[in-house]
Amino acid sequence: MSATRSHAAAADTGATEASVGAPRREPRGGGLKLQLVAWTSILGGLALWEFVGRVLVKNSLFLATPWQTALALVQLWQEGALQHHAWVSGQEFLIGFAIAVALGIPIGLATAASRRTAAAVNPWVSGLYATPIIALAPLLILWFGIGIWSKVAVVVSLVIFPVIINTEAGVRNADRQLVEAVRSFGANQMQIFMKVSLPSALPFILAGLRLGVGRGLIGVVVGELFGARAGLGYLIIQSAEIFNMPKLFAGVVVLAAAGILLTAAFQALERRLVPWNYE
Repeated sequence: MSATRSHAAAADTGATEASVGAPRREPRGGGLKLQLVAWTSILGGLALWEFVGRVLVKNSLFLATPWQTALALVQLWQEGALQHHAWVSGQEFLIGFAIAVALGIPIGLATAASRRTAAAVNPWVSGLYATPIIALAPLLILWFGIGIWSKVAVVVSLVIFPVIINTEAGVRNADRQLVEAVRSFGANQMQIFMKVSLPSALPFILAGLRLGVGRGLIGVVVGELFGARAGLGYLIIQSAEIFNMPKLFAGVVVLAAAGILLTAAFQALERRLVPWNYE
């Protein structure tokens, strides 16, 4: 009997320790509830915006309501202007974002792998990251012209630094005990990097890409402040000059929607590539 009790107690203790140590899993239907909360938040915000615009402000010159913005979006779509502006800004963003990622991840990996490289690169990264890009945008326009490449340069200059910083932080955040354990089994530097450092850095890299989405969209607007002939930033500026608030908010809403969709896409990618963070 005592042996049976001791086994039962040990089983209970093991179950308790497992329940404490194991990550908590969300119950089924939790994702649906979170989506419901998100949509409730969005609809509540739109309702509040409509109320403020219609009841408190009462003047579309100062604040366009969601309904007025929706009508402006429909009008721009029927005219074909919305598709044209979105296509131009989308090209600038995608090309700039791709270049920033292609450069930023290798630079971040290099600075994490070598102290000398970090000592040489990090002062430039810190200084340029803190520099207001709107002050450099006119210079980039002079260098690259008023075409697409000046806007791409602005996007690259805003996106690349979060990618570099997060990539370096992710590699340095790798578990040193795990690295030593893998090295003790005879793994070389490439195997350690592929099996330990890179998986540890993935959540940080993806977080840097998500930060880069917002900064890249800001870069599109900043780049189109100077010498642009089309684009969502150009639409916003042109609408502001003639005090057409519905069209101005239409451009802002499209950019915000693009940011939400792109961030959600990177979150979905993170769930696929780093599933252990969501267990």
